[in-house]
Amino acid sequence: MNIILKTPEEIEKMRLSCRLAADVLDYIAPFVVPGVTTGELDRLCHEYMVDVQGCIPATLNYAPRGCTPYPKSICTSINHQICHGIPGDKPLKNGDILNIDVTPIKNGYHGDTSRMYLVGEVSIQAKRLCEIAFECMWLGIAKVRPGARLGDIGNAIQRYAEKSACSVVREFCGHGVGAGFHEDPQVLHYGMAGSGPELKPRMIFTIEPMVNAGKAAIRQMADGWTVVTKDHSLSAQWEHTVLVTETAYEVLTLSPGARGKPDWIA
Repeated sequence: MNIILKTPEEIEKMRLSCRLAADVLDYIAPFVVPGVTTGELDRLCHEYMVDVQGCIPATLNYAPRGCTPYPKSICTSINHQICHGIPGDKPLKNGDILNIDVTPIKNGYHGDTSRMYLVGEVSIQAKRLCEIAFECMWLGIAKVRPGARLGDIGNAIQRYAEKSACSVVREFCGHGVGAGFHEDPQVLHYGMAGSGPELKPRMIFTIEPMVNAGKAAIRQMADGWTVVTKDHSLSAQWEHTVLVTETAYEVLTLSPGARGKPDWIA
Protein backbone atom coordinates (compact mmCIF):
# COMPACT_ATOMS: atom_id res chain seq x y z
CA MET A 1 0.00 0.00 0.00
CA ASN A 2 1.36 3.38 -1.02
CA ILE A 3 -0.43 6.05 1.00
CA ILE A 4 0.60 9.50 -0.23
CA LEU A 5 1.00 12.18 2.43
CA LYS A 6 0.24 15.44 0.66
CA THR A 7 2.60 18.40 0.75
CA PRO A 8 1.30 21.80 1.93
CA GLU A 9 1.17 22.89 -1.72
CA GLU A 10 -0.82 19.81 -2.70
CA ILE A 11 -3.22 20.35 0.20
CA GLU A 12 -3.96 23.87 -1.06
CA LYS A 13 -4.66 22.49 -4.52
CA MET A 14 -6.96 19.89 -2.99
CA ARG A 15 -8.81 22.56 -1.01
CA LEU A 16 -9.55 24.35 -4.27
CA SER A 17 -10.63 21.29 -6.27
CA CYS A 18 -12.80 20.05 -3.40
CA ARG A 19 -14.44 23.45 -2.95
CA LEU A 20 -15.26 23.48 -6.65
CA ALA A 21 -16.74 19.98 -6.40
CA ALA A 22 -19.03 21.09 -3.58
CA ASP A 23 -19.97 24.19 -5.56
CA VAL A 24 -21.21 21.98 -8.41
CA LEU A 25 -23.60 20.22 -6.02
CA ASP A 26 -24.84 23.57 -4.71
CA TYR A 27 -25.34 24.84 -8.25
CA ILE A 28 -27.35 21.87 -9.47
CA ALA A 29 -29.70 21.63 -6.46
CA PRO A 30 -32.47 23.95 -7.79
CA PHE A 31 -32.66 21.94 -11.01
CA VAL A 32 -33.42 18.62 -9.27
CA VAL A 33 -37.20 18.62 -9.66
CA PRO A 34 -39.84 16.22 -10.99
CA GLY A 35 -39.73 16.06 -14.78
CA VAL A 36 -36.06 16.86 -15.29
CA THR A 37 -33.91 14.13 -16.82
CA THR A 38 -30.59 13.07 -15.36
CA GLY A 39 -29.15 13.69 -18.81
CA GLU A 40 -30.13 17.35 -18.47
CA LEU A 41 -28.55 17.48 -15.01
CA ASP A 42 -25.38 16.02 -16.51
CA ARG A 43 -25.37 18.67 -19.25
CA LEU A 44 -25.79 21.47 -16.73
CA CYS A 45 -23.05 20.14 -14.46
CA HIS A 46 -20.71 19.56 -17.39
CA GLU A 47 -21.12 23.11 -18.65
CA TYR A 48 -20.68 24.52 -15.15
CA MET A 49 -17.50 22.52 -14.50
CA VAL A 50 -15.95 23.20 -17.90
CA ASP A 51 -17.17 26.68 -18.85
CA VAL A 52 -17.53 28.36 -15.44
CA GLN A 53 -15.02 26.60 -13.20
CA GLY A 54 -12.44 25.72 -15.84
CA CYS A 55 -12.33 22.11 -14.62
CA ILE A 56 -12.15 18.71 -16.28
CA PRO A 57 -14.90 16.19 -15.31
CA ALA A 58 -12.92 13.17 -14.11
CA THR A 59 -15.66 10.62 -14.87
CA LEU A 60 -16.07 11.56 -18.55
CA ASN A 61 -14.45 8.72 -20.54
CA TYR A 62 -12.98 7.28 -17.33
CA ALA A 63 -12.03 3.69 -18.12
CA PRO A 64 -10.40 1.51 -15.46
CA ARG A 65 -8.86 -1.68 -16.77
CA GLY A 66 -11.53 -4.01 -18.12
CA CYS A 67 -14.27 -1.36 -18.16
CA THR A 68 -15.90 0.47 -21.04
CA PRO A 69 -15.36 4.25 -20.84
CA TYR A 70 -17.88 6.01 -18.60
CA PRO A 71 -19.87 8.25 -20.97
CA LYS A 72 -20.95 11.15 -18.74
CA SER A 73 -19.55 13.93 -16.54
CA ILE A 74 -21.45 13.02 -13.35
CA CYS A 75 -22.94 9.88 -11.81
CA THR A 76 -26.68 9.90 -11.08
CA SER A 77 -28.03 7.01 -9.00
CA ILE A 78 -31.80 6.84 -8.49
CA ASN A 79 -33.76 4.93 -5.81
CA HIS A 80 -32.43 1.33 -5.82
CA GLN A 81 -29.34 2.29 -7.82
CA ILE A 82 -26.39 2.20 -5.44
CA CYS A 83 -23.70 3.96 -7.47
CA HIS A 84 -22.33 4.75 -10.93
CA GLY A 85 -25.73 5.38 -12.46
CA ILE A 86 -25.38 6.77 -15.98
CA PRO A 87 -27.41 9.92 -16.74
CA GLY A 88 -30.10 9.35 -19.35
CA ASP A 89 -33.39 10.51 -20.84
CA LYS A 90 -35.87 9.18 -18.26
CA PRO A 91 -37.46 12.06 -16.28
CA LEU A 92 -37.25 12.07 -12.51
CA LYS A 93 -40.61 11.60 -10.83
CA ASN A 94 -42.11 12.86 -7.61
CA GLY A 95 -40.86 10.72 -4.71
CA ASP A 96 -37.53 9.70 -6.23
CA ILE A 97 -34.29 9.96 -4.28
CA LEU A 98 -31.16 10.78 -6.26
CA ASN A 99 -27.44 10.70 -5.57
CA ILE A 100 -25.27 13.02 -7.66
CA ASP A 101 -21.54 12.28 -7.57
CA VAL A 102 -19.09 14.78 -9.06
CA THR A 103 -15.30 14.81 -9.44
CA PRO A 104 -13.88 17.91 -11.13
CA ILE A 105 -10.15 18.09 -11.81
CA LYS A 106 -8.55 21.49 -11.25
CA ASN A 107 -4.81 22.09 -11.71
CA GLY A 108 -4.29 18.33 -11.86
CA TYR A 109 -6.04 17.53 -8.56
CA HIS A 110 -9.38 15.79 -7.98
CA GLY A 111 -12.23 17.04 -5.79
CA ASP A 112 -14.68 14.24 -4.99
CA THR A 113 -18.07 14.50 -3.31
CA SER A 114 -21.67 13.30 -3.59
CA ARG A 115 -24.99 14.26 -2.09
CA MET A 116 -28.54 12.94 -1.90
CA TYR A 117 -31.45 14.94 -3.34
CA LEU A 118 -35.13 14.44 -2.58
CA VAL A 119 -37.30 14.86 -5.68
CA GLY A 120 -40.59 16.47 -4.73
CA GLU A 121 -42.40 14.78 -1.84
CA VAL A 122 -40.71 11.52 -0.88
CA SER A 123 -41.80 8.75 1.47
CA ILE A 124 -40.96 8.64 5.16
CA GLN A 125 -38.90 5.51 4.50
CA ALA A 126 -36.85 7.24 1.81
CA LYS A 127 -36.23 10.30 4.00
CA ARG A 128 -35.20 8.07 6.88
CA LEU A 129 -32.74 6.12 4.72
CA CYS A 130 -31.13 9.30 3.38
CA GLU A 131 -30.77 10.62 6.92
CA ILE A 132 -29.24 7.37 8.20
CA ALA A 133 -26.70 7.37 5.37
CA PHE A 134 -25.85 11.02 6.11
CA GLU A 135 -25.35 10.26 9.79
CA CYS A 136 -23.25 7.20 8.93
CA MET A 137 -20.91 9.37 6.87
CA TRP A 138 -20.49 11.90 9.67
CA LEU A 139 -20.00 9.22 12.32
CA GLY A 140 -17.16 7.91 10.17
CA ILE A 141 -15.68 11.38 9.70
CA ALA A 142 -15.83 12.00 13.46
CA LYS A 143 -13.41 9.09 13.98
CA VAL A 144 -10.68 10.75 11.88
CA ARG A 145 -7.65 11.94 13.82
CA PRO A 146 -3.92 11.13 13.90
CA GLY A 147 -3.31 7.79 15.58
CA ALA A 148 -6.75 6.39 14.81
CA ARG A 149 -7.12 3.42 12.48
CA LEU A 150 -9.05 3.11 9.25
CA GLY A 151 -11.07 0.33 10.84
CA ASP A 152 -12.44 2.82 13.37
CA ILE A 153 -14.21 4.64 10.53
CA GLY A 154 -15.78 1.54 9.02
CA ASN A 155 -16.79 0.14 12.40
CA ALA A 156 -18.65 3.31 13.38
CA ILE A 157 -20.51 3.34 10.06
CA GLN A 158 -21.42 -0.35 10.12
CA ARG A 159 -22.62 -0.34 13.71
CA TYR A 160 -24.93 2.62 13.20
CA ALA A 161 -26.33 1.38 9.89
CA GLU A 162 -27.09 -2.08 11.26
CA LYS A 163 -28.51 -0.65 14.49
CA SER A 164 -30.86 1.29 12.22
CA ALA A 165 -31.97 -1.93 10.45
CA CYS A 166 -30.05 -1.06 7.29
CA SER A 167 -27.05 -2.65 5.58
CA VAL A 168 -23.73 -1.37 4.25
CA VAL A 169 -22.51 -2.19 0.74
CA ARG A 170 -19.14 -3.93 0.96
CA GLU A 171 -18.01 -4.08 -2.66
CA PHE A 172 -17.32 -0.32 -2.88
CA CYS A 173 -15.39 1.90 -0.51
CA GLY A 174 -13.83 5.28 0.07
CA HIS A 175 -10.34 5.93 -1.25
CA GLY A 176 -7.35 8.17 -1.20
CA VAL A 177 -7.58 11.04 -3.65
CA GLY A 178 -5.26 13.70 -4.99
CA ALA A 179 -3.45 13.84 -8.31
CA GLY A 180 -4.93 10.36 -8.78
CA PHE A 181 -8.67 9.75 -8.90
CA HIS A 182 -8.38 6.61 -6.79
CA GLU A 183 -5.33 6.29 -4.54
CA ASP A 184 -4.46 4.29 -1.44
CA PRO A 185 -5.82 3.70 1.11
CA GLN A 186 -9.11 1.91 0.56
CA VAL A 187 -11.54 3.16 3.20
CA LEU A 188 -13.95 0.36 4.07
CA HIS A 189 -17.34 1.30 5.49
CA TYR A 190 -17.44 -1.76 7.74
CA GLY A 191 -14.95 -3.65 9.87
CA MET A 192 -13.25 -3.87 13.25
CA ALA A 193 -12.27 -0.89 15.35
CA GLY A 194 -8.51 -0.70 15.85
CA SER A 195 -7.74 -2.48 12.57
CA GLY A 196 -6.14 -1.20 9.40
CA PRO A 197 -3.49 1.44 8.67
CA GLU A 198 -2.87 4.23 11.15
CA LEU A 199 -4.14 7.67 10.17
CA LYS A 200 -1.43 10.30 9.81
CA PRO A 201 -1.52 14.05 9.19
CA ARG A 202 -1.68 15.06 5.50
CA MET A 203 -3.57 11.96 4.41
CA ILE A 204 -6.56 12.81 2.21
CA PHE A 205 -9.33 10.32 1.43
CA THR A 206 -13.05 10.04 0.84
CA ILE A 207 -15.65 8.64 3.19
CA GLU A 208 -18.70 7.62 1.16
CA PRO A 209 -20.89 4.91 2.72
CA MET A 210 -23.56 3.31 0.56
CA VAL A 211 -26.42 2.27 2.81
CA ASN A 212 -29.29 0.01 1.72
CA ALA A 213 -32.75 -0.13 3.25
CA GLY A 214 -32.74 -3.88 2.62
CA LYS A 215 -29.94 -6.39 2.25
CA ALA A 216 -26.38 -5.52 1.24
CA ALA A 217 -26.26 -7.74 -1.87
CA ILE A 218 -25.67 -5.95 -5.17
CA ARG A 219 -26.08 -6.55 -8.88
CA GLN A 220 -24.36 -4.82 -11.80
CA MET A 221 -26.48 -3.79 -14.78
CA ALA A 222 -25.74 -4.63 -18.41
CA ASP A 223 -24.30 -1.16 -19.08
CA GLY A 224 -21.21 -2.26 -17.15
CA TRP A 225 -21.42 0.61 -14.67
CA THR A 226 -24.74 0.97 -12.85
CA VAL A 227 -24.88 -1.01 -9.60
CA VAL A 228 -28.25 -1.74 -7.96
CA THR A 229 -29.55 -3.48 -4.86
CA LYS A 230 -30.23 -7.13 -5.57
CA ASP A 231 -33.49 -7.03 -3.60
CA HIS A 232 -34.58 -3.76 -5.26
CA SER A 233 -34.56 -1.92 -1.93
CA LEU A 234 -33.69 1.77 -1.77
CA SER A 235 -30.06 2.86 -1.40
CA ALA A 236 -28.51 6.15 -0.30
CA GLN A 237 -24.97 7.54 -0.28
CA TRP A 238 -23.20 10.70 0.84
CA GLU A 239 -19.53 11.49 0.25
CA HIS A 240 -17.01 13.97 1.60
CA THR A 241 -13.29 14.30 1.03
CA VAL A 242 -11.41 14.56 4.33
CA LEU A 243 -7.92 15.76 5.29
CA VAL A 244 -6.25 14.36 8.40
CA THR A 245 -4.87 17.38 10.28
CA GLU A 246 -2.36 17.53 13.14
CA THR A 247 -5.17 17.25 15.70
CA ALA A 248 -8.31 15.90 13.97
CA TYR A 249 -9.76 16.44 10.49
CA GLU A 250 -10.82 19.01 7.92
CA VAL A 251 -13.72 18.31 5.58
CA LEU A 252 -12.59 19.73 2.25
CA THR A 253 -15.91 19.39 0.41
CA LEU A 254 -18.12 21.52 2.65
CA SER A 255 -19.91 24.46 1.01
CA PRO A 256 -22.63 26.99 1.80
CA GLY A 257 -25.26 24.64 0.43
CA ALA A 258 -24.01 21.52 2.21
CA ARG A 259 -25.45 20.31 5.49
CA GLY A 260 -22.98 20.31 8.33
CA LYS A 261 -22.30 17.66 10.94
CA PRO A 262 -25.38 16.72 13.02
CA ASP A 263 -25.26 18.37 16.44
CA TRP A 264 -25.50 15.08 18.32
CA ILE A 265 -22.30 13.67 16.77
CA ALA A 266 -19.32 14.53 18.97
